[in-house]
Amino acid sequence: MGFKIYTKAGDDGKTGLIGGERVSKHHIRVESYGTVDELNSHIGMIRCHVKGEKEEILLAEVQNDLFTIGSFLASAASSNITLPELGEDKIGRLESEIDRLTAVLPELKNFILPGGSIQGAQAHVARCVCRRAERLVVQLSDIEDVPAFVVKYLNRLSDYLFTLARFLDHQNGGIEIIWKSEK
Repeated sequence: MGFKIYTKAGDDGKTGLIGGERVSKHHIRVESYGTVDELNSHIGMIRCHVKGEKEEILLAEVQNDLFTIGSFLASAASSNITLPELGEDKIGRLESEIDRLTAVLPELKNFILPGGSIQGAQAHVARCVCRRAERLVVQLSDIEDVPAFVVKYLNRLSDYLFTLARFLDHQNGGIEIIWKSEK
């Protein structure tokens, strides 16, 4: 028969962390890695819409990075399991892409609203989920050890997703919608 997708182990409202510890499904650790997983799904949606090979390749790498970050977040504090390493080069790659995309965009002079294109709007949704993941991970780090790299990566990823949203609007003929304050 094969692997069953259902185990029934979570029917009591608890889930297992890597290392065996069981916690409530609303535990901040579960909220953190669950939000990173949600972010990963949104990035998958963006990948379905990007036209550029460089963007598609980077987004695939980001999805793998997020899966690794999720494994860090899903590991019990007492776990001694060896997890894959993520280095500063991952953040440098995001910064390089931000610089590359920014070079072809008009100068940002105003706050912009999501909605210049379907593709750009999806990147803005991912950016918002990324910021939520970052806030949850920071909250988790207040009570448990979280590698500093995780917060830094999520922070830089949200910057990349903002820039990507602008780039996708530009690439797909959309216009940036300028925020107009009501005075």
